[in-house]
Amino acid sequence: MTTSPDPISAVSQRLESFAADRRAEVADLGGEAVDFVEAALACLHGGKRLRARFLAAGFAAVGGDTDGGQDVAGVAASLEVFQAAALVHDDLVDNSDTRRGRPAAHRALENHHRRSAWAGDAEPFGRAAAVLLGDLLVAWSDDLLEQSIATDRHAADVRRQYATMRRDVTVGQYLDVAEEAAFASAPEGSHAQRALRIASYKSARYSVQQPILIGAALGGADAPQRDALSSFGHAVGLAFQLRDDILGVFGDAAVTGKPSGDDLREGKRTVLIAYACETLDTAARDELETALGDRGLDENAIARLQDLIRSSGAIERLETDISRFAAEAEAALADAPLTVAGITALRELARAAIERSA
Repeated sequence: MTTSPDPISAVSQRLESFAADRRAEVADLGGEAVDFVEAALACLHGGKRLRARFLAAGFAAVGGDTDGGQDVAGVAASLEVFQAAALVHDDLVDNSDTRRGRPAAHRALENHHRRSAWAGDAEPFGRAAAVLLGDLLVAWSDDLLEQSIATDRHAADVRRQYATMRRDVTVGQYLDVAEEAAFASAPEGSHAQRALRIASYKSARYSVQQPILIGAALGGADAPQRDALSSFGHAVGLAFQLRDDILGVFGDAAVTGKPSGDDLREGKRTVLIAYACETLDTAARDELETALGDRGLDENAIARLQDLIRSSGAIERLETDISRFAAEAEAALADAPLTVAGITALRELARAAIERSA
C-alpha cells in the first residue's frame, strides 16, 4: 500500500497543469481576458496548503491506497483553488489591502486599472472585478474536483462532503459580517459564545474538519472512522481559529503577511475581543469597542489597544481554551480505528496548526 500524507509537491504540480489549461482556454480572447485569468492564477500562489495536508492525512488515516488510482492530489488541489476564492471574497468583504504580503486581489485589480489608464474610477472597478475573479475561482474548484473524481467509486460521498464545506464557510462568513452589526444588541454575556459559533462555521469546519472528511470519503471511510475524524477535526479547527484570533491582533506582519493589529482595524468580534470586553472596566471597554473597526488606527493606537487586551487576561483565557481543544482532539484519536501513519500525520498537522506563528 502506498499512501501520501503530505501531497504538497503533487498538489503544486497539479495546480501548474491546471493553470496551463486555463491559460490556453483564454489565449484567443484578448488581453483583458488573459490578464483576468492571470490575476486569478496569481491567487493560487503561496499559503501553507493546510487543507490539502489535512485531506491527505484523512485519506491515509482510513487506509486509503493511492495505488488504487484515486486522485488525492487533484481533490486536494481543488480545495486550494476554493480557498483562493474564499480569500479573494474575504479580503473584499473586510476591505483588506494585503494578503500574504502582497496587494489583495481587489487592490491588484484596482492597480491594473490605473496602470492601463482606463476610463472611470479604479476602486469600484477593482471591487467589481474581484467579485467576478472569486466566482471564477469557485467555478475552477468545481471543475478540478469533477475532473479528479470522474471515475472514482466514492465520488458521490466526496461531493457531499465538499458541498457541506462550501455551505458551512458561506454561512460562517455571513455570521462574521452580521456579528459586527448585531454585536451591540446581542444579550449581555453571549458574545464569546456567538464568536465561537462563527469560529466553528467559518474556520473549524472549513479549514480542518471538512478537508479531513473529504479525504476520508475518498478513502472509503466507515462510520466509526468518520466519527473519530470529525471530532478530531472540529476540535483542532477551533484551536486553529483561536490561535488566528491572537495572531490577528498580535502577529508579526513580517511573518503573517498582514499588518499587525489588522483584526482591530477590521472590527473583528472574535472570542479574544469578547473575553477582553468581559473583564475590562467600563472606560477601557468603551475605549476598545469604540476603536474597533477604525481603519485609521496608527501603530500607537494599535499598541494601546493591544495593551488593553493584554491587561484583561483574555490571552491567557484563550490559551486555556486552545489547550482544551487540543486535548479534545487528542482524545478523539485514542483507540480510533485509524491507521498508525494517518494518526501520526494528523497529530503533526494539529500541532503545526495550533502552535503556528503565521
